This record gives sequence, C-alpha cells and structure tokens, in this order.
Amino acid sequence: MAWKTLDDMELAGKRVLTRVDINVPMENGTVTDATRIERILPTVKDILAAGGTPILLAHFGRPKGQFVPEMSLRLVLPALEEKLGQSVTFIERPSRDAIDALPMDAVVLVENTRFTSMEEANDPQMAQFLASLGDIYCNDAFSAAHRAHASTEGVAKQLPACAGRLMAAELSALEAALGTPKRPVMAVVGGAKVSTKLDLLSNLVEKVDHLVIGGGMANTFLAAQGFEIGTSLAEREMLDTARDIMVKAAQVECQIILPVDIIVAREFKAGADCETHHAQNCPSDAMILDAGPATVKLITDTLMGAETLIWNGPLGAFEIPPFDTATVSAAQSAASLTKDGHLISVAGGGDTVAALNVAGVSDDFTYISTAGGAFLEWMEGKTLPGVAALG
Repeated sequence: MAWKTLDDMELAGKRVLTRVDINVPMENGTVTDATRIERILPTVKDILAAGGTPILLAHFGRPKGQFVPEMSLRLVLPALEEKLGQSVTFIERPSRDAIDALPMDAVVLVENTRFTSMEEANDPQMAQFLASLGDIYCNDAFSAAHRAHASTEGVAKQLPACAGRLMAAELSALEAALGTPKRPVMAVVGGAKVSTKLDLLSNLVEKVDHLVIGGGMANTFLAAQGFEIGTSLAEREMLDTARDIMVKAAQVECQIILPVDIIVAREFKAGADCETHHAQNCPSDAMILDAGPATVKLITDTLMGAETLIWNGPLGAFEIPPFDTATVSAAQSAASLTKDGHLISVAGGGDTVAALNVAGVSDDFTYISTAGGAFLEWMEGKTLPGVAALG
C-alpha cells in the first residue's frame, strides 16, 4: 500500500501530532534503555527543521484507563530532553490554546494517552479531541500500529496523515522482506509454542521458499513425525496441526527445515552436561535444548543460496549457554552474508532482538524491528489498523 511520509507534507507553521513509542523500561525512576527514544529523534528533528511543532502522543505501561502516577510520561521527560538536546514542554491536560501559545520551535509531550479508557476503545470523541490539537498527523509508532486506538487509528482519519521516519523505514523493510522480496526467501521462526505462532507458520509457508523451525516449536514438529523427544518442551496436542502445516508446505513447495541433530541435556542450567544426537534418537530421559552442528550447517548452506531472510525467534534455549550455540552461529552467518551484500535480512520480536544482541550482530542485519506484536501480526499477513489508516 502507498502511504505519505513527512516529505509529502507542508510542515512549516503547522502543529504536527506525532504518535511515538517511548514506552521505555525504567528502574527506580530512571530510564534503563533509551533505544526507543533514540529511534524517534529523526522524525522529531525533521519536523522542527521544516518549521513544524512536534506534539508527541504516546502511551506508557498499562494503566487501564486510570491515572497511575508511576506511569506518567513526566518520568520519561528527562531522558527525552537529554537525547533531543533541548527542553520539552510537558502538558498534562492539553488544549489547542495552550499549544498555540507556545513558540513554533517547541517540542510538546502530552500525558499518557492510556490514562483514559477512551484511548483503547478508539472512542470517536477522543479522536476528534486529539485532532483538534494539531494540523497534521504523523504516526512514527509501528510498534503500536496493530492497535486500533484513538491515537493510532482514529485520529489518523481526522487529519492529513503521514508516516514518520521510523515508521517509513519499518514499512519499507517489511515490504522488501515479504511484499515484493528478492527470491529465494528464507524465514527462521523459533519460540516455545506452535499454538502462539500458528497463523504465522500458515502464512509463511505460502510466502517463503525455505522455513526453518526452531526452539520448542521444532520439538512439536519432530514429535509429529513420530520421533522420540524425551522430556522436551512440546505441545503434544498440536501434533495434527504440525502435520497439517508440513502437508501444506509440501503442496506449495516450501521446504521446511527442522533439526537433523539435537543438543540434549538432563537438566536446564548453565554449563549442564550435554550431548549431541541424531534428531530421531533423543534419549527418553533427556530434553532437547538446541539444534546441533549438522542443523546449523544445513541452515547456513541454505542461507548462502537465499536472497532475503526474515527472522523471528531463537533456535534453542539461547538464554543459557551453551544452548545459544545454534542461534549465535546461524545469526553470525546471516550477518556476514548481509554485510557482503548477498542477503537482505529483517528481524523482529523481543526474543529475537535479545538473541541477535547475544550473537553480537544487531548492527549487521539490514533491519531490526523493535516492534513485538505489530511485527508478528504483519508476518501473519494481518492488516495493521495504524498502517491502513495512513493509506
């Protein structure tokens, strides 16, 4: 779909309602990771440079429509001002008159949009009220684009709307990965449960040429083939579903890549004694905690022939060494191919970002999305209300 960007809007002299994601982690009143703040800076600075006033709308935590002091965006203000390099005007109860009284080069932060239940209900009254505060709407919060809320979807229908820099970069990366990708396309999907990623797997088998399934999900697929999986994490009630996905993949000529060898242990702890076995030969008293070296080679060989990679989820229990080996090795191969210009690589999801950080390759992928639910729903082929409203 087509969407407008900041470059398509006349921003000079305009108040620009800008939906951002600054839902940052905090500890003892201090921001512990300012990544999300840093990623909105290009949009805020470009609006200022064009003569507009950015009026930032954001949520913080899950206050469920109530005023919760520890979820006030006032707490984020110092980190935002530090990263932006200028003061920011915080407005608890916004009005157009209060905003118009500010100089054009001001940056405004409005209090947590979720302090009223009208936000998550996408109440038309709230959407109209928000629209009254600005002249243009800019959505730079892809991570909230799967929510049809007043500040993400409702207000976009009330004003001329566009995508911010981060949103535009995200949409362009996703379009390159699944919309009109260079083929062959390869996807890596990991995680604990098939049930939580059923829509994702069903959509991907029709879109990609190679689908790597890892983590606890792979155990369910191995069990569906009649393999012994010992005491491994698996969803035994999903075996028929796993078989259906494999049948569907064969029909559309999508190669599903499952572990051909496995790393097993009797206990789940750092440095546990572990063994490598063929995927069919898991000891009955052991659990599968990672893919083995032959599987990593298979994934790496397939990567070398791919043009596009989409990655969501680790291949093993990466949080605890040595069960991060397969994830780290495969991620490093993907990063190397990307750096050499042989691969377009897009990754997203909280565990995925953490795993790529463990592998030390976060800067080498083509694009890493910090959006969790929105990235997953996009991969599932669902329409995201916050994106659709910009069209």
